[in-house]
Amino acid sequence: MKRLVILLAFAFPAFTYGQQTLTLQECYQLINNYPLAKQLDLLEKQNDLDLEAINTGKLPKLDFSAQATYQSDVIQVPLSSIKPLNKDQYRSTITANQLIYDGGSIDASLKAKSAVLKTQQKQVEVNLYQLKKQVNQLYFSILLIREKKALLTAKREQLEARLKEVKSGIENGTILPASDKVLDAEMLKIERQFIEVEHNELSLFQTLSSLIGKNIEPSTTLPDAEIEINDQTLISRPELALFQLKKEQIQSSDLLLSKQNAPKISGFATGGYGNPGLNMLDNSFQTFYTVGLKLNWNVFDWNTNKKKRESLLLNKEIVDNESEIFELNTQIELNQQQSEIEKLNAFITSDIASIELRKEVLKSAESQLRNGVITTSAYITELTNLFEDENTLSMHKIQLALMKADYNITKGQ
Repeated sequence: MKRLVILLAFAFPAFTYGQQTLTLQECYQLINNYPLAKQLDLLEKQNDLDLEAINTGKLPKLDFSAQATYQSDVIQVPLSSIKPLNKDQYRSTITANQLIYDGGSIDASLKAKSAVLKTQQKQVEVNLYQLKKQVNQLYFSILLIREKKALLTAKREQLEARLKEVKSGIENGTILPASDKVLDAEMLKIERQFIEVEHNELSLFQTLSSLIGKNIEPSTTLPDAEIEINDQTLISRPELALFQLKKEQIQSSDLLLSKQNAPKISGFATGGYGNPGLNMLDNSFQTFYTVGLKLNWNVFDWNTNKKKRESLLLNKEIVDNESEIFELNTQIELNQQQSEIEKLNAFITSDIASIELRKEVLKSAESQLRNGVITTSAYITELTNLFEDENTLSMHKIQLALMKADYNITKGQ
C-alpha cells in the first residue's frame, strides 16, 4: 500500500505537468516571438552605427596626398644668380581639418536619425499588433472545432444507445429488420466527420504555433475566453502613436534643413615636404606648413532649402489627413462590430429556445422508435436537427466571443 502511494505521488505531478494550457492573452504576448519582432533590435543596432557615423563629423579629419610632376616649362627669373626651378617637382602633404562651428547641423542630424528610429520601431509594433486579429481567428476556430467534436461525441453516444435498443427490438420482433443498418450508416458518417474536424484542428494548431513561435500540441487546453468590451473608452491604437511620431520626424527633418545653410567654420593645418616648398625660389626639398581658419556659407541656393521645408509642411498635413481617415474608418468598423455583437446575442437567445423545442421533439421520437412507431430514419432526422441547432448555438457563441475580441483589438484595448 505504501509503495502504491509513493508511485501515485510521482505520477500525479507528471500528469499535471503534461497538461499544457494556453490562454488568449498568452497568445497575444507570444506574438513577440514572430520573426518580425527581431527588427526592433536590428533597427536599434543600425541606429547606433548611424549615430556613431554622424558624430564623427565633430572629430578632426586627416587627409594625406602625394604627387610627382614633370612640367614642360617653369618660372624663370632673368638673373644669372638665381638658379631656375627643376621641371620635375615633388610634394607630399598631410592636412588636418577640425570643425569649429556648424550652426547645430550635426546635432540636428542626430535628432532626425533618432526620430526615424522611433518611427520605424513603432511601425514594427503596429504590424505585430495587427497579428492579434489573426490570433483571434485561429484561437476561436480551434474552440469552435472542439465544440463540434464534443457535440459529435454526444451524438455518437446517443446513436450507440439507440442502436442497442433497436437491435434488441429486432430480436424481439417489435422493430423491423435492417432498421439497425440506418443507424450503422449514420455512425460511419460521424466517424468521417471526426476525421475531418481532427485534421482541421491539427492544421489550425500548426498555423497558430507558427504565428506565436511556440510549438502547441493538439492536447493543449485552450480555455474559453471571457471577453468584456467597454464602448465608452477612447480609441488607443498604436497607429495613432505612429502618426504622432511621423509628425515629430517631419519636425526634426525641418530643423535639419534649417541648419543646412548655416555658416560653417573650421580650422585647418597642413604640413608637407616637397621640392619646391612654399618658397618657389628655393630649388630644393623643404618642409613647410600652413594653418588657418575657413568659412563656408551657402548664402544663396535658389530657394532649394525653402522649397524642401514647404514640402515637409505638406507632408505633415498629409499625415494629419491619414490620421483623421484612420480614426474615421476605425469608428466605422467599431460600429459594424457593435451591430454584429447585438445580432449574435439575439441569435443565441433564439438558438436556446429552438434547442429546447428540439429536445422535446427528440424525446418523443426516442419513445416512438422504442415502440416501433417511427423508423430509424425519422429518428435520425430529429437527432440531426437537434445536433445542427446545438452546433449553430456553439458557432454563434464562439462568433460572439471572437467579435468581442476583435472589437477590443480594433479599439486598442
